[in-house]
Amino acid sequence: MTDKTLTIRPADAADAGALFRLAALDSAYPPTGDMLIAEIGDELWAAIDVDTGDTIADPFRPSGELVDLLRLRASLLRGEGQSRRGGLARLLPRAA
Repeated sequence: MTDKTLTIRPADAADAGALFRLAALDSAYPPTGDMLIAEIGDELWAAIDVDTGDTIADPFRPSGELVDLLRLRASLLRGEGQSRRGGLARLLPRAA
């Protein structure tokens, strides 16, 4: 069975080459800030700059939902998404 584990983590110096390749695939500028990355297995599919919210993603993979998860995680790291109407609260099911 293939490893299909989703990992969202801060990027480190070892990820620089993969981030530059991902930016090239996405026809985007290479990232410069603190980045969160989304990996499926051991492959980088998407990334977000925590401060600016700029994203890069592999256009040849279904990475839209990963970008949404990265946006949510980045907003939580910035201290946003604490209200009932936004952020994590909107993803939780309502009480019956």
